[in-house]
Amino acid sequence: MVAAMLLSSCSPESYSLDPITNKSDIKFEITQDFAVDPGGNTVVLKNTTPGVILTWDYVTGKSNKATETVKYAFKGNYTIKISAVTDAGIVQLDPVTVTVTKDNLNYVNDPLWTALSGGVGKKKSWVADNGKYGLAMGAMSYADPSGVVEWGNFTPNWEPEGNANSSTDADMHWGRYMTFSLDGGPFMTVQEKDGTVKESGTYFLDINAHTLTSTGATILRPDNYIANASNWNNNIKVLKLTDNQLRIAVLRTNSEGTWWYIWNYVAKDYADSYVPPVTVPVVDEGFNPKFAPGELLTMLTGGVGAGRVWNLDGKGNPVDWIGKGKGWTVDSTSSYNWGWNDDWAALAGNSWIRFDQWGGKLNYTRSQNGVVTTGLFTINSETNEINLGTNTLIQNSTSWMNPTVNVIKVVKAYNTGYLQKGIWLGTSYDAGKDEWFVFHYIIP
Repeated sequence: MVAAMLLSSCSPESYSLDPITNKSDIKFEITQDFAVDPGGNTVVLKNTTPGVILTWDYVTGKSNKATETVKYAFKGNYTIKISAVTDAGIVQLDPVTVTVTKDNLNYVNDPLWTALSGGVGKKKSWVADNGKYGLAMGAMSYADPSGVVEWGNFTPNWEPEGNANSSTDADMHWGRYMTFSLDGGPFMTVQEKDGTVKESGTYFLDINAHTLTSTGATILRPDNYIANASNWNNNIKVLKLTDNQLRIAVLRTNSEGTWWYIWNYVAKDYADSYVPPVTVPVVDEGFNPKFAPGELLTMLTGGVGAGRVWNLDGKGNPVDWIGKGKGWTVDSTSSYNWGWNDDWAALAGNSWIRFDQWGGKLNYTRSQNGVVTTGLFTINSETNEINLGTNTLIQNSTSWMNPTVNVIKVVKAYNTGYLQKGIWLGTSYDAGKDEWFVFHYIIP
């Protein structure tokens, strides 16, 4: 008995796979509806085998619906490839060729088909948008899959400028373009800048579902993104399509997690002829002011034999970073506790500076918490710089913003409105960013 048990326990287990389904056992129907189209343009694909999923590759697109209706716009022979997904694996079935004897261009005579291809008998090329045509920030955007991403209703979460994020110019293949044609058929090619064809195939635009499908050729995308998504050809979402712009969405499927890649394209003819508009930079009121001879001195002092007191605008907008002519702070809370703070506010409430023209001299006085320092100042009218000699603006030694320089720049001023709007005095400048750090002084 023990021996029998040992023999039994040592006997190898046997396994068996389901036998491969014979393709003759898989039934389907492919019929042309000549009542709808005398030329046989309407073709109905029908799966009649329960428990089996059929994938139809019908030249202009793919589908795995149990019943699919295909409408061929152009006459010709169309070979439909069929594969069956069974419990035992994938079975390739014999292809079926249907012959369409007449064109029915009503199936592609639609504004969206025309926007994509140029219209029946024509072709149209598209390039990746590098962000220089006024239509998009760059070649791609990102959208959260928890939001709405569909035709005419999508909001990207992030739009990097220029290249797709992390892509190099080499990855982007700037200059390569894709062409959609309706000249004799819905043909698609991907070409190098010199016209060399890299890929060639067909495409289908579903104007109702707003999807784009291609066979044999793939939409333009950076090389380093190819592995990030599993579907670059079938039922790609079309989000926007105009004469000059195409935006589509492909779902990211790699280990980074599900997100929508939104790819931005611009019509090649539009890009080739695009001339950037001449724009005038928008800057803050009073930026880089121009003064008549003696005007700045009069603004600071009030005139010959006069003096004028200026307070740091602690209760308003005391500091700012003015980049390319535009500031961003609106009041003291904009930079509170990492820039402006309680120490600064206390100093602003108990300190002042004064410029005057008494005794035939240009005098500068600073009163800080009751401690008064005096000296002379000069003005460089060509650069709008004020040299305080051995003195500085109001100090705060506990702050990284403490202005220790004795030459300050009038960055913003108001020729007629300074009594109400004050003056912005720059104490440091980052040439690489074209950015001034400024203090705001007002007349109390």
